Amino acid sequence: MRNPTPMPCRGRRLPATRPAALAALPAALLAVICAGPAPGATAPGAGSPAPAAVRPLERTSADSGAPRAATFDTAPARAALQRLLPRHAGQFTLVPDPAAGADTFTVSGSAGAITVRGSTGATLLTGVGWYLQHVAGADIGWPGDSIGLLPARLPAVPAPVTRSAQVPHRYALNDTDDGYSGPYRTFEEHQRQIDLLALHGINEVFVQVGAEYPYYRALQRFGYSAEELRQWIPGPGHQSWWLLQNLSGFGGPVSERLMRERAELGGRIADQLRGLGMTPVLPGYFGTVPPGFAARNTGAATVAQGDWAGFDRPDWLDPVSPVFGRLAAAYYAEQRAVFGDSTMYRMSPLHEGGQTGSVDVGAAAGAIQDALHAAHPGALWAVLGWQDDPTAELLAGVDTSKLLVLDGLSDRYNRLDRETRWGGTPYAMGTIYNFGGHTTIGANTSVWLERFGPWRAKTNSALAGIAYLPEATGTNPAAFDLFTDLAWEPGPIDQRAWFAGFAARRYGRPDAAAAAAWEELRKGPYSTSSGLWSESQDSLFSARPSLSAVGAAYWSPKSMRYPAGSVRRALDHLLRVDPALRGSSAYRFDLVDTARQALANHSRVLLPKIKAAYDAKDLTRFRALTAEWQDGMRLLDQVTGSDPDLLLGTWLSRARSWGADRAEQDRYEYDARSLLSVWGRRSTSEGGFLHDYANREWSGLISELYARRWSAHFAALDEALVRGAAPREIDWHAFEEDWARRTTRHPDRPSGDPYQLATAVAAALPAAPAG
Repeated sequence: MRNPTPMPCRGRRLPATRPAALAALPAALLAVICAGPAPGATAPGAGSPAPAAVRPLERTSADSGAPRAATFDTAPARAALQRLLPRHAGQFTLVPDPAAGADTFTVSGSAGAITVRGSTGATLLTGVGWYLQHVAGADIGWPGDSIGLLPARLPAVPAPVTRSAQVPHRYALNDTDDGYSGPYRTFEEHQRQIDLLALHGINEVFVQVGAEYPYYRALQRFGYSAEELRQWIPGPGHQSWWLLQNLSGFGGPVSERLMRERAELGGRIADQLRGLGMTPVLPGYFGTVPPGFAARNTGAATVAQGDWAGFDRPDWLDPVSPVFGRLAAAYYAEQRAVFGDSTMYRMSPLHEGGQTGSVDVGAAAGAIQDALHAAHPGALWAVLGWQDDPTAELLAGVDTSKLLVLDGLSDRYNRLDRETRWGGTPYAMGTIYNFGGHTTIGANTSVWLERFGPWRAKTNSALAGIAYLPEATGTNPAAFDLFTDLAWEPGPIDQRAWFAGFAARRYGRPDAAAAAAWEELRKGPYSTSSGLWSESQDSLFSARPSLSAVGAAYWSPKSMRYPAGSVRRALDHLLRVDPALRGSSAYRFDLVDTARQALANHSRVLLPKIKAAYDAKDLTRFRALTAEWQDGMRLLDQVTGSDPDLLLGTWLSRARSWGADRAEQDRYEYDARSLLSVWGRRSTSEGGFLHDYANREWSGLISELYARRWSAHFAALDEALVRGAAPREIDWHAFEEDWARRTTRHPDRPSGDPYQLATAVAAALPAAPAG
């Protein structure tokens, strides 16, 4: 915990969570952030001006999102290049070339003097990414890279190469990413994410951080006090689902200071995207309101939205009612003041249920689009294709030429006809290969390759993009690389050849053992089929204890989706990679992650044996097998502790860093811990089946929650065998809630030797038969 540091804020003290960033702000903006509520301030009446005590984070006219000039400043791309390739950035010349056509780059040059021409700053970086992948043979992944093995003088491009994007929309980030990937990240961490997305050809990025601030500002004009709204707005870890109109309040209350800092951060993220010529996709307004809105605003009509996984959903303001237009206008004005304008906005009314009441859905959708266009003429509405959404009724009420469906089910089910389903509405082929931030390896990559080209080529195709939509990012570098390649490769991608090339650049040069490892992974977890799932199975080590457990998350696959031997053999191959290639962060992460997955898969072999011993009342065998299980969990905690991307301590320290005092720090830590465990209150955890939805195998989480949970279960079963009685009941929700309320500290730096620990994992597991 860092102590508060004095800041020039009229005598107030702000937490030094990001002092350098605050110090760099213009004086006017700093004054706004420092501003606090005036003593005795009260909520204004409906439609009244915003209270002077809650001053907006104003932007200058330069931030208004005006069209780009005929050329553009390459400085943001140059700065990103310096961050990505600090030792080699000087060997690249970046040339702005808007006339080349939309989303086009050309790479050429001699050794040590590479020229990249591109139509935007982001496209210049995509050209650099293409050069690294196809010429230099290096990888900057998410996570892990091999740039430390690049030669001092970069290799020449044999002949100039020009690439154009095959689709105009390359969208990234699920609505849940900010929650499951890290709601308490710093600007530098978000900046790294943007750099990686640009390097891999993405041009549209969802910006969620700070999205609560326009609600907070606007709703004070419609009869709500600041305190009421701070109670209604959830903690950052749960805000993703509040924006989806699924819940409110949980993990809060939030402070005004937190909202102001998050708004400033979100504005910087949006500006970072604009500087690279990328589109910040901002949340739009579709009618979410706090309780009692109709009683406080004459002429308003609201519809109770019922239950979502044990939470009472926020009410929906009928978009056809005249009050909706006024509130939407106020919302967009407040959003503009903080985030500037954009050309693309995210909204999914009635997501995962909701009640329409007497509302005409088509008319409501038209009113939502009208309000958007009143504030941002011609803006594109991005809607998630998920379950039954968007419905035919919604599509019938809007101008679908200004709509883009982000299809979250493209690789999950069979016999899909998106043109018929959505009446020719433009859509982006998407993938959700990760749910809840699970650390499981794998994706339906063969399905991507089989569908993308034919879906684009079909008569009257409405395919207009790709949508990178894992519920959490930063867990699966191969899937990220391959999916984003779809949009830039002019012809079909051969899966086997692609993985062979990935293995070579991932560790800096070709290596027979690395190639064999990734061939095993390609044939196994990266060749799962469509039909029911788009994610691989999770681990039983992270499951709520039961001898009949088949998965940790209720909504995840219940069995292996590929032969476990593929991962076990891949681990053996990775351990034989040339020692000269073992120093990169890419190799370290892949080795640790593969060892983790091999252990996780073994949990599905071991648990049925434990059950059989218990059912047979064989106490000796039961104790031997449960000891083996617990040894495996200790080893799992150790091996994940050797990589910086698999540490609970990092997740928790980020959350605490945003608190101004101990009480606020504890509140945000609970917000972060609860998401990983109970998720919400008891009704959500049990009735909504959301406990362990966000399970992941992280050092600290394994030892402090998962291993303790299994130890308690095995002790109860052991006692039952000794006494010849039924095992005592354990209230698992209470157990998990107790963990979520803890404030114990965990390391946020890795420890241990990854290679030695992965070797220990291999030694502890049975050898896999030849594949």
